[in-house]
Order: sequence, then structure tokens, then C-alpha cells
Amino acid sequence: EVDYDRIIFSSEFRSLQDKTQVVPFSQGDFVHTRLTHSLETSVVGRSLGRKVGVEILKKYPHLKNKLGYQSNDFGAIVASASLAHDIGNPPFGHSGEKSIGQYFISGPGKKFKDILNKKEFQDLCDFEGNANGFKILTQSRPGREGGLRLSYATLGTFVKYPKESLPVKPSSNISDKKYGFFQNEKNTYVDIANELGLLKDDGGYNRHPLTFLVEAADDICYTIIDFEDGINLGLVQEDYALEYLINLVRDSINTEKYNTLNNTIDRVSYLRALSINTLINEAVQIFIENEDDILSGNFHVSLLKKSKYKPQISDIIKISVEKIYESKEVIEKEVAGYNIINKLLDTFISSVNRYYEGNQTSYDDLILKLLPSTTNLNHDNLYSRLLEICHYVASLSDRKALNVYNKITGVEYQ
Repeated sequence: EVDYDRIIFSSEFRSLQDKTQVVPFSQGDFVHTRLTHSLETSVVGRSLGRKVGVEILKKYPHLKNKLGYQSNDFGAIVASASLAHDIGNPPFGHSGEKSIGQYFISGPGKKFKDILNKKEFQDLCDFEGNANGFKILTQSRPGREGGLRLSYATLGTFVKYPKESLPVKPSSNISDKKYGFFQNEKNTYVDIANELGLLKDDGGYNRHPLTFLVEAADDICYTIIDFEDGINLGLVQEDYALEYLINLVRDSINTEKYNTLNNTIDRVSYLRALSINTLINEAVQIFIENEDDILSGNFHVSLLKKSKYKPQISDIIKISVEKIYESKEVIEKEVAGYNIINKLLDTFISSVNRYYEGNQTSYDDLILKLLPSTTNLNHDNLYSRLLEICHYVASLSDRKALNVYNKITGVEYQ
């Protein structure tokens, strides 16, 4: 519970209020930001944790009788990790991650390939919001030793991909989809994994069991709530969309109540609530049924992949991709995001490196004054300097990134 408080009062969490969930710079009253998405995911995560906790304590009564654990303890851990699950994501949605990576893959940053070791360069080419989130939660700086000082359980549950960026190996294991920590935080993660007794896997570790519930909470929220945003924005036709949601809740819908709802927002809200509840109960059942495999590291898919509602979920995601994620409004603003992030990276990286080499210009001095006082410009290690700037750019909200870009390019004064 203290972990939850520390996350929610952190400046990094507050910045999520102006970070894109799906539609960048949207002015819609009902459209989710990373902050509202994270809050809702934490609520779903708490429900998942509590419900699983009830069943786990039934199965292992000594956890309650001898050690004093309560079902709410499971809920608090999953809620905290769920609250923080997007805390490291860059501005402009998932295109933010890709644009940072592209700077190093095909942009000016590719010149660093032969200077860095392979793992360091891969961290940058495949810049990962999950790894950046782990950095935020754990990195020390003067006056804030140990980062947010969260519990081992919350930190272990937070890491969905308990491995390094290399080796990249084709795998059907969901834990291998991405990576979970940068090279600078590797020792920190190993300490957490050892403290928690996580089993070693080929190239990394097995997930903390409760991580599957964080993933389920995120999957449930973005599947249902992104779809709801699409309906409220008019990107998905209401009649068409409601049919898909009703397919999820046929067993629980009160038709008489539903027919009294006379506007889109109320109808969608009702179906959304029923859908989320349906998928929570489904995810809990799947977790309990597969608990032995989860504990032994032999469960390699997300919980909802095993759901009897998988066809309905797939239909909703397909429509969301076609009508929302690939809508003209989203694509146009993701393009703008690419250009903004590329300019910010190039400007700050160039100035920081010239500063380190002792040949900075007066312009560089001005640029460096735009960086927050928490930015460490004195890393002897090039990888650490590059990561510091990527970390700074990723910390910016959508509008803050645009604001800094406008200052650098002079657009603000034209």
C-alpha cells in the first residue's frame, strides 16, 4: 500500500496525465491518457489480485494461518505494479518508443554502433518503455537513494519481460517478447530476482507469478477501454461496436436495464463495466487452473490467450487496429511525434557529448540549461550519457515535448 502511495505521488506518474494512450493531443473529454489508463488498470489489477489471493489462501492455508497474509496483500501488490506499468513510456504513444529506436538504427545515432558494446547499442535501438519504467522505479540520485524505494514484490511483479535486450531469440514465450531492464539496471534486477527466488530461464528469469495478473489487467483495459474511446470519438460506429461488446456479456447482461439507456455514453459504459467484470473472473479462473505451471515457469502465454472469449477479444482488437490505431488522426500525429523526438534527441545528445569532451559552444551551454537539474551530464560512460538523454526525452509529456521542440527550432517565436 505504501508502494502505491509512492508511485502515485511521484512526478513521473503525474506526467502521465499528458501522455498519449491512443490518440495524441486529443481534445476529447472522454479520451484516456496514460494516467487515466494506469489508474483504471490498477483498479482492475487490485480486483484480480484480491480474487486470486482468496483462492491461493484456500489452497495454501499456512500462508494465512502461520504467516498472516490476507487476500488484500495480493491485491495491493498487483495494484501497485499495475499503477506503474506505463510510467516509463515516452510521449506520443508506442510510436515514441519506435522513434527513439529509429534514431539509433537509421538516424544520426547509428554512428555509436561501433563504440558501444552490442547489448548497450541494442538497448538504444530497441528502446523499451518497460525497461525505462524499471529505471525510474529503481535508479538512485542524490536525496533519492533506491529510486522510489518500492518493495521487492512490487518491483518483481512490475517486470513483464525479465531478460536483457540480447540475445534476441524467436520464441512463443510471452516473457521473451521484449526486454525488461537496461544494462545499467541489470545488477538491480538480478538482486530482486534472487531475493524473490525467481527461477532462472534460458537468457533470463521466469516471471514473478503475479506479473501475469498485471498483464491481464492491462490487456483487459486497453482492449475494452480503447474500444470505448473509439466509439466516443466517432471512429467506430455505435451500432457496430455495441454488437461486439454484447458478444462478451451475453451471460450477464440485464436486457431490460440496457434497453432503458437512451444515449451512447451510458450504453457503452454499461457494457464496458460488464465486459471488464467478465474478463476479470475469466482471468482469475485461468490463473488458478494453471498455477502449478505458472510457478514452475511452464506457462508461456498471457492469461487471456487461454480465455474462452479469445475470439471476441480478437474481434474487438482487430476493429480497434483498423478504426482507431490506424486512423488518420493517430497516424498524422505519430508522424509529428517522430520528428519531434528525433530533433530533441539529436540536439541534446550532440550538446551533452560536446560538453563532456570540453568543446561545447555557447549554443550548447544554452541547450543544456533546458535540461532538468536531475540530469547527470558527467557520465564517463558514453552509453550512460546516451541513455540519460533518452530517459529525459521519454519523461516528457506530449505537450512538453512539443514545447521544448518549438523552443529549440524557434517556432514559438515566429
